[in-house]
Amino acid sequence: MSSFVFTSESVTEGHPDKIADQISDGVLDAVLKEDSFGRVACETFVTTGLVMIGGEITTKAHLDISKIARDIIKDIGYTNGKWGLDYESCAIIQSINQQSPDIALGVDKEGAGDQGLMFGYATDETRELMPLPILLAHKLAKRLSVVRKNKIIPYLRPDGKTQLSIRYQDDKAVRIENVVIAAQHEPDIDQEQIQKDIKEKVIFEILPKDLTGENEVICHINSTGKFVIGGPQGDAGLTGRKIMVDTYGGYGRHGGGCFSGKDPTKVDRSGSYAARWAAKNIVASGLAKKCELQIAYVIGEKEPVSIMVNTYGTGLISDREITNLVKKTFDFTPGGIIERLKLRRPIYRKTAVYGHFGREEEDFTWEKTDRVEDLKHT
Repeated sequence: MSSFVFTSESVTEGHPDKIADQISDGVLDAVLKEDSFGRVACETFVTTGLVMIGGEITTKAHLDISKIARDIIKDIGYTNGKWGLDYESCAIIQSINQQSPDIALGVDKEGAGDQGLMFGYATDETRELMPLPILLAHKLAKRLSVVRKNKIIPYLRPDGKTQLSIRYQDDKAVRIENVVIAAQHEPDIDQEQIQKDIKEKVIFEILPKDLTGENEVICHINSTGKFVIGGPQGDAGLTGRKIMVDTYGGYGRHGGGCFSGKDPTKVDRSGSYAARWAAKNIVASGLAKKCELQIAYVIGEKEPVSIMVNTYGTGLISDREITNLVKKTFDFTPGGIIERLKLRRPIYRKTAVYGHFGREEEDFTWEKTDRVEDLKHT
């Protein structure tokens, strides 16, 4: 029997890189609320007491970027200057230009906003058609934020990371072997109390009972013995540094670019969403048990220069035949993706934390299995 252990990680909304992602996507949402055709490429850098926002924005919208950033920082929970970042007192620096007219030449005719390669992935091992390790890592990270904000564990601070390792036999998850939690906390909290609370109110609230028992999983919680200094005070944050957290936890490949802060004419984002949409529909249709799909683009051109399907030997028909079905069923032009997935809406800040995929929420249109019948009958 083939046996291996695979590990994925996630981070909370208070992690410095995720603060940056949320601010960048918050700026994008603010543009799209007033100007659905606005062009946005927004990057954010955060460190102790400082937020820097830069990039290229072409829009008719009136933006108060400082207020956008402060509102997001407050909502995340950075409300105390002693934590190294406070929404009221932090300095905010902006450097915004318009989109390059050279890039606009291609985007104006509905071509791709950049060259690049994008991947989408799906597997039938979970109901969400996502790899189990990243799905559970996200659930643990979200639970950390829930118990903090609802004061179930009142001494927690916003920063946190999760990680778990799952043993597979013959491509089937059989056991969770270990869990790693880093949870920022107030000083002078007893470490035994932290261990007990995290196990009872986070880890074993989330882990499926059929893959573990409370006495079997090895739990590593705040392994240095203390995690008081965190967030941007402990580590600077930058938009786009958590791309494996954003996608498939390393189980499926990632293309060349990040997602946050980019409007949907940037195929780094819209192409990856479309690739996930197609891969998920292939698996949902029963054509394969797992599927990875790659799309590649040339700046300014509408049609992708390549489309590849890999079912890892699980397809009912050949990968070439499935590729031909995909080409007939899905429109992978930037304009076609934007229209069919309704991407010109202010929906993006919520995508910036806990994964862009595997979320069964109305605005996550790329998660819909609405092309299953088309694939079956093409």
